[in-house]
Amino acid sequence: MIWHPYTIQLDSDPPLKIVSAKEEFLFDENGKEYIDGISSWWVSIHGHNHPKMVAAVQEQANQLDHVLLAGFTHPPALELAHELLEFAGWNFHKVVYSDNGSTALEIMLKIALQFFRNQGMEKKKVFVTFSGSYHGDTIGAMSVGGDSVFNRVFQSLLFPTRHFPSPACHDCPVGKVPHSCTEDCLDELEAYLSGHSEEVVGVLLEPLIAGVGGMLFHKPAVLSRLREITKRYGVLLLLDEVFTGFGRTGYNFAFQSAGIQPDMIALAKGLTAGALPLAATLVREEIYREFVSADPLKAFFHGHTMTGYPGGCAAALASLRIFKEENRLGDVKILESYMEEGWAKLRSEFPDKIKNVRVLGAVGVGELFTGKEEPGYISSFAREFKRLCLDRGVILRPLGNVIYITPPYNISKASLQKIFQAIREALAYYKVPD
Repeated sequence: MIWHPYTIQLDSDPPLKIVSAKEEFLFDENGKEYIDGISSWWVSIHGHNHPKMVAAVQEQANQLDHVLLAGFTHPPALELAHELLEFAGWNFHKVVYSDNGSTALEIMLKIALQFFRNQGMEKKKVFVTFSGSYHGDTIGAMSVGGDSVFNRVFQSLLFPTRHFPSPACHDCPVGKVPHSCTEDCLDELEAYLSGHSEEVVGVLLEPLIAGVGGMLFHKPAVLSRLREITKRYGVLLLLDEVFTGFGRTGYNFAFQSAGIQPDMIALAKGLTAGALPLAATLVREEIYREFVSADPLKAFFHGHTMTGYPGGCAAALASLRIFKEENRLGDVKILESYMEEGWAKLRSEFPDKIKNVRVLGAVGVGELFTGKEEPGYISSFAREFKRLCLDRGVILRPLGNVIYITPPYNISKASLQKIFQAIREALAYYKVPD
């Protein structure tokens, strides 16, 4: 009956039926307990079914279920907009609501293009992106993503963009090492902008970590140089914080690690901690000003039926309160330390099987040696690895040869140790291909 996402229809394991959840645990129909090592696609930052989240959603449902946001407003949407702008350090001026990361990203692209159109700058139509990127599965989001299994079949539908090598510090595209690098990986991009800035709308990046593309890390200095370059050439800096936002990298938002002000950021996932769907695009004041006009052709004609709906806003407000009251950034710092220790042990125990170990905030990563096998999302061992961990009561979902842990920020140390033990036992089965 259900067409499950990212699933090979004739060669996949049957779906695991989950019936309840609490904290970092999921429970199947037989009562078996599983540790959620990926916070259910990176959303459950407080764990599952946090009582304050549940209470907030129930209270809002009893008061106001839905009202359109075109020509109307309501208290949760107003309050959340203020809280988000404050949470982002007042670097932005307006909040545009939507319902998932792809739509938040599409909105950012459309606003960026129209920002220049409203000024009569018709030549600007190119977006600059990076290899290894993933920004969602809608047409615009796929257009600015890197070449991958997710969008390859749809290439004829996508608008053209200009791609550059991902600034991945653990696998530097120009052969440098982080401590002696001056962000040389951006030299080619800067040279391109110096001759084509009149055509470029903006540069789009997942700050600090490119998630689905393989958990590719870069340092904050990359963001600093990108901001300097884009300002110099009159190009917008657009950041996809769908994965990295709400504490994932150890900051409220990843861009804050570099002390910069992007032009726009797209948010989802941790925004409501998985309780309900909601997304937002935060827009800098200078961008918004170009839409303030009596001319209808300068208005931004974009909306969704569930834009800024009360339940989603109430869930997001509750999540932000919990984030502050329970000191989630403190939890992330502790989690980072535990993961550094755990991954270091795995690296020392399996030096012939694990490489490129890296940890940042609530993200811990190690890559399998793949021999001559092409690494990627459909790596042959990924499904077997997932199954071996499930047998041990741990939910992990490798990105091809990339094993990662992205648990709830407040996961217990005992549960984290069980995750590492499951990885350890799964690695014992792994044979590096010739």
